[in-house]
Order: sequence, then structure tokens, then C-alpha cells
Amino acid sequence: MIDSTLIHIRSGDGGNGVVSFRREKFAPNGGPDGGDGGNGGDIFLIADRTLNTLKKFQYRQRFEAIAGGDGSSKKRHGATSDDLVITLPVGTEVWEVSSDPEKAEELMADLSSDGDTVVAAKGGRGGHGNVRYVTSRNQEPMLAEGGQSGVGRELRLELKLLADVGIIGMPNAGKSSLLTALTGAHPKVAAYPFTTLEPSLGVLSRRLDSIVLVEIPGLIEGAAEGIGLGHDFLRHVERTRLLVHLVDGTADDVEDRMKLINAELLAFDEKLAETPQIAVINKSDLPEVSENFENLQGDLAKNVSTGEVFCVSAATYAGLENLSDALFRRLARIRADQEALEAIGGDESQIRVLRPSARTSRPLAELQGSGFRILHDRAVRVANASDLNVYEVQIQLHSLLGRLGVVKALEELGVKSGDTVFIGEAELEWN
Repeated sequence: MIDSTLIHIRSGDGGNGVVSFRREKFAPNGGPDGGDGGNGGDIFLIADRTLNTLKKFQYRQRFEAIAGGDGSSKKRHGATSDDLVITLPVGTEVWEVSSDPEKAEELMADLSSDGDTVVAAKGGRGGHGNVRYVTSRNQEPMLAEGGQSGVGRELRLELKLLADVGIIGMPNAGKSSLLTALTGAHPKVAAYPFTTLEPSLGVLSRRLDSIVLVEIPGLIEGAAEGIGLGHDFLRHVERTRLLVHLVDGTADDVEDRMKLINAELLAFDEKLAETPQIAVINKSDLPEVSENFENLQGDLAKNVSTGEVFCVSAATYAGLENLSDALFRRLARIRADQEALEAIGGDESQIRVLRPSARTSRPLAELQGSGFRILHDRAVRVANASDLNVYEVQIQLHSLLGRLGVVKALEELGVKSGDTVFIGEAELEWN
């Protein structure tokens, strides 16, 4: 199972507005008619319950939405591009990776329900054509605006399987066999440790109700520090409502094994200590296990929050009916408690509130070498889309810079006539 991967996304650039004038036989001076550019495509991430792995991202890690079309004459707008939709398994967390290695990753979205949607990158807005710059004092605008650039991001996708019940325990305790016996799922089963190298899902159905179980591959001492594949396995335990702690009844240190696994859960995430547990001793078909059960039952009950202990055989199905009854009964109680909390708004841990980051105030201009650089986004896009070799265009651009507050910012920096001013790709002499 592929449950963590990096992808790179980029939304579509906005199309450019154009400078155009109506020139027809009976309207030789028909005025400006340059249309706006179209908006670039957005990138959406959507949770899809039919997916259960991130494997498809092994073969494709880069996703780019299409740019918007450029405007044209006769006030025709450029085409707005289609959005790009990326489907992800339910239970996927989306983290934005900063280009600064010293900055921590930020959670963008937690797609925990089928159909959950987030806009991962907004497409660039199309630029204005020259018809937008008509004023009472300027009837022949020669300025147009370039489209906004799309947004590029690096995202880390982390899948945490959503299941009602997680089956945990040490390697070779019989977790795969128990999952098969309860649900009919077919994970790999063998007589040696570490047979299971990825989580396996199964569904236990009864009349109109069902339970989703996930088998967590065998945990060992040091799993919380990443020994073995500890972190890869433990992340899937976080989304379960109930844990079945399975132990091999033939082991000499049954209680010590339970304590070790619980210590690893606590070390990985203290909240896991609050997840209800049911203890299950496997291999009751062996005489020594069934004989020792009464001696072990009291001690094992102290190590699980529910106090419930069952002795079963995944090979002969003995005791599985009682275990199934307990799972349905316990989960019905957990679901009712969660619904009650959600009804009064008290279950804040289940709700992730995503707030947009505050806009940072960026200077309109700055010193650059012996000259000055204009930083105002709209001013730069207008300069890039206009012919600054034409004197009239420079005059109109200067007027726009005044309205945008850029002239004042340059004067505060000390700009004088004859100084070099950079704007976008152009270099101008300030006058």
C-alpha cells in the first residue's frame, strides 16, 4: 500500500488582456475594443470512497491546470479553462510543504468524508483588455493587463485508513487469521513473523449494520520511534474508534506483550491511550491456552480500558460469535456518544477548522542596485502586456502608477528624474 507521497501542482495562468481598436470601413475611429483574458483553471482535491491507496501517484507526481485564453478584438474574452480535479482516498491529509526547509508543513485539508473538497490552488485571473481603461480623460487607452500567474505548490499526501476497529498486536499473533475469520477478507497468512507488510481492511456485517476492521501489521518495541515500519503502521491506528488487542495465547509473557504494545501507542500519540480496547487471546483450540485463560483473564482485563477479555480461535472460529457481539455492542455505544457530542458542538477534535492565512503587506517598490524596482502586481502585469516603447503608453502607465500609489512609494524611496526604474521585464528612465 502506498500511503504517503509528494506531488507538485500548479494552477493555470490567467490569459492576457489585449490592446485593440475598432477599425472598420464605416468606423475608422471606433474606439478601444480589446477583450479580457480568461481565468486559468483551479485545482481541486476531492475525497473518493472508491479509492483506498495513493498508488497512482507513483507514476505521476506533477499536475498542471490549463492556462486561460488571451482576449481578442471586438471585446471578445479569452476562454476560461476547465478546472483540474484530483481524486484521493477518504482519510487523506493534505500538507503543504514550504520551500523554506526551516518552516514546518501546514495542514491544508483533512479529507475525512466521501466528497470532501478543497481548492488546492486557485487559477490566475485573466488580465483586462484596453477597453477597461477607458475614462473621461482617456478615450484611447493603450494599456492592457497580463494574466495573473498560477499558483504552484508542493503537497505531501498522507493516507490514514478510516476504520471502526483496529486489530493490533505483536508479529505472528494471528491478526490476519482473525480478520479473515471475522470478515472473509484474504490478507496474506503464514507461520512466520512480519507476514503482513501493509494494513488490510475487512467488513463484518450483521443485518442492517456493518463494521469496518483494519489489521495493523505487527508492532515491535521501538515502533513509536520508527523502528521497523512503526510510523507507517501507527498512523492508521489514529482513525479507529475501537482497538482489538490480540495476543498469542501460547506465549509465556502474554501480559508483558500487551504492556509493550500499549506503551508504544502512548509514545506515538497520547490520544491513542484514550481509544477503547478489547483484549483477545488467540489459539483457544490449543489445550494449554484454554487452560491458562482463567488465570490470565483478570490480569489482561487491567490492561484494557473496557475490561473485556475474550478467548477465541481464528482457526476453528470458537468464541468469534461472542467477540462479534461485543464489537457491535461497544461500537453502538461509541457512535451514540460521538453523535451526542457533535449535536452540542462539543467534539472539537473531530472538526478541523481551516482558516486562510492573513495577507502580508508587500511594499509597492524597492531599491535595486543603483535603481528602483516596482513590485505592485497589477502594475507589473500591465507593463508586461503593453508596448512600453511607445511614448503615449509610458504616459498612460505613469498615470496608472499614480492611481495605484506606486509613484508616491517611489518618491518616498528617493527616486529622481533620470533614475532607472525596473518594472517586470522592462527598464525605464524615470521622468
